[in-house]
Amino acid sequence: MADEVILLDFWPSPFGLRARIAMAEKGVKYEYRDENLREKSPLLLKSNPVHKKIPVLIHNGKPVCESLIIVQYIDEVWNDKPLLPKDPYERAKARFWADFVDKKMYDCGTRIWKNKGEAQEQAKKEFIDCLKLLEGELAEKSYFGGDTLGYVDVALIPFACWFYSYETEGKFSIEEECPKTMAWVKRCMEKESVSKTLPEPQKVYEVVCFLKKMYGTE
Repeated sequence: MADEVILLDFWPSPFGLRARIAMAEKGVKYEYRDENLREKSPLLLKSNPVHKKIPVLIHNGKPVCESLIIVQYIDEVWNDKPLLPKDPYERAKARFWADFVDKKMYDCGTRIWKNKGEAQEQAKKEFIDCLKLLEGELAEKSYFGGDTLGYVDVALIPFACWFYSYETEGKFSIEEECPKTMAWVKRCMEKESVSKTLPEPQKVYEVVCFLKKMYGTE
C-alpha cells in the first residue's frame, strides 16, 4: 500500500516551505492542504493540539509537528539523498545552525516589517549580523551541506522569498550587506526543488502589507 502523506501548511510560511523543499528533493508525493490560520481546520487542531500551528506532516495517519523535526523525519523515512551528514559531529553542527536559523531569522525579519525608527534599525542590524554569522559557517562551500543541498540549506532558504519584504520595509540591500548570502541563494534557486517551491517574493510582500494593516503597523 502506498504511503499517505498530507502536509497542512500556509503557502508563504518559511516553516512549511522547509517540508515542501525536503520532499521535493526526495521526490515524495504528498497532498497539500493550505490552512486558513484565522479559522484553523479541525484536522490541524487535532493533529497539533499542543501548538495548534502549521506545518504538520501526516504520514499514514500519524502527525509530525514542528518544521525542523518534520525535515528530520522526512530525511529518516525517505533516506535517499540524505540532508543530514552521516558523521555525528557534522550532524550536530548542522542541527546547531538550523536551530540558530529557527531562533533568529523569523524574529529579526518580522521585527523589520513590524517596526519603525530605532526598533527597526535594531532589527535590521541583528538580521544582518545573523546572516554574516551564517556566511562564516558557509565559508567557501557551495552549500551549507557542502557540494549538495543539506539540512541547514533547507532550514534557511525559505526565508529568501521574504528577503524582498525585509528590504522594502527596512530600506536596505541584503546583496550589498551580505553578498555571499545572495550568491548562495542564487545557487539554491538553480535547484528545481527550491525554485518551483518558493513563492514569488512580491506575492509574499502582499501578505506582509495585509499583516501590517491587520496589526495597525502601516
